[in-house]
Amino acid sequence: MAWTGQCPDCREWNTLVEQAAPRPASAPASGKAGNGRNLKPGAPGRSIPLREVEMVNLERFSTGIGELDRVLGGGIVPGSLILLGGSPGIGKSTVTGMALANLQAAGIETLYVSAEESAAQVRMRAERLGPAALGVKVLAESSLETVLGTIESERPSVCVIDSVQTMHSAGLSGAPGSVGQVREAANALAEQAKRLGVAIILVGHVTKEGSLAGPRVLEHLVDCVLSFEGERERTWRTLRAIKNRFGATSEVGVFEMRSGGLTEVLDPSARFVEEATGAQGSVVLASMEGTRPVLVEVQALVSPSELEVPRRVVNGIDRNRLGMILAVLARHARLGLGTADVFVNVVGGVRVDEPGADLAVALAVASAQRGEPLTGPDGRPMACFGELGLTGDLRYVAHADRRVSEAAKFGLSPVLGPAGGESPGGLAPCASIRQALKFAFSGNQASPESAAA
Repeated sequence: MAWTGQCPDCREWNTLVEQAAPRPASAPASGKAGNGRNLKPGAPGRSIPLREVEMVNLERFSTGIGELDRVLGGGIVPGSLILLGGSPGIGKSTVTGMALANLQAAGIETLYVSAEESAAQVRMRAERLGPAALGVKVLAESSLETVLGTIESERPSVCVIDSVQTMHSAGLSGAPGSVGQVREAANALAEQAKRLGVAIILVGHVTKEGSLAGPRVLEHLVDCVLSFEGERERTWRTLRAIKNRFGATSEVGVFEMRSGGLTEVLDPSARFVEEATGAQGSVVLASMEGTRPVLVEVQALVSPSELEVPRRVVNGIDRNRLGMILAVLARHARLGLGTADVFVNVVGGVRVDEPGADLAVALAVASAQRGEPLTGPDGRPMACFGELGLTGDLRYVAHADRRVSEAAKFGLSPVLGPAGGESPGGLAPCASIRQALKFAFSGNQASPESAAA
């Protein structure tokens, strides 16, 4: 057997896993080669209608962190498997330590398994979280068999594994963090979580591209996938639910990192709006993060380029989405930026993935290119939302009433948005990007209908 680094099927590197070859099945009496059609059926099971299935109401464990509970759908479900990923230093260990401290103080048995640090190092971090954090039991161990035995013996209600990539099984020859080791650890922990009713939180590493490290089967195996995002140089942190079998996906919780740990930001819109400058190249996006409207500032900078291929630098949005928006502006708004560098930033380190951010990016870029600020009648920053179509039309996005209501709460009116669908009061509906630009740069004196002319 020769070493192979690249899979011949999917062409990915370091995805092959060493496994013992299965024993060949005995040949059938006919002498033909065995296949799936020769398998003998087992004992039949008994299927029942779903209406006859007995409902079991499991009471969720409240972590005492409102933002975390909301992202989880109301708290931790007993027996669930949760994967928490994030870049180094973002605060994964801090948020899990705070959650375990609150659970332990409420009389819920917890266990913190640290496969990366010693028990003394874990205590040093826990001391700044308050005295309740010192009541959490800790196990500094990377052996999968030892961890499983400890959970089997102590039966905690909630257990944190920090991290799943450092767990090692003696039954496999691969190094910790390899595909086989991560998959074996996740499978074993998932089986034990369901069998014992222990809620297990797996802390995971991320790649340099920001995606969760390890095999994709890890994300399919768990019940909930949480992504902890933000920049270590900033104090803002966002917790996003990518997958959740027990709640809504795309829910976002906002935190602020302080000396005593993470602090919940109950009204992130207030923090972001008060920092909005209202200068040229700046607009306020009325976005939806899960079921909650959030106002964030989008800034753009356009400058002449000295490069043959101008730069397109983004932070907080998809770079390919920016390329599409610039093409729409060039074709349908006669705003040529082919010889200019374009920089777009969502202030505060927040990442916006929804298509409703298209109009905010387009207006910010147009404002930066023309050198004119976009403000409302009272001089406050302009708020907007809407998806751009390739034909230059503004397309409907969900929850327009919530977006407009959130902007009106901070005195941002009118709100520029797509026509059609919901048309709540305070919305200035526009049918196309050309109409939106004309209305925005008219000082809001003209109506969208007259701007269309």
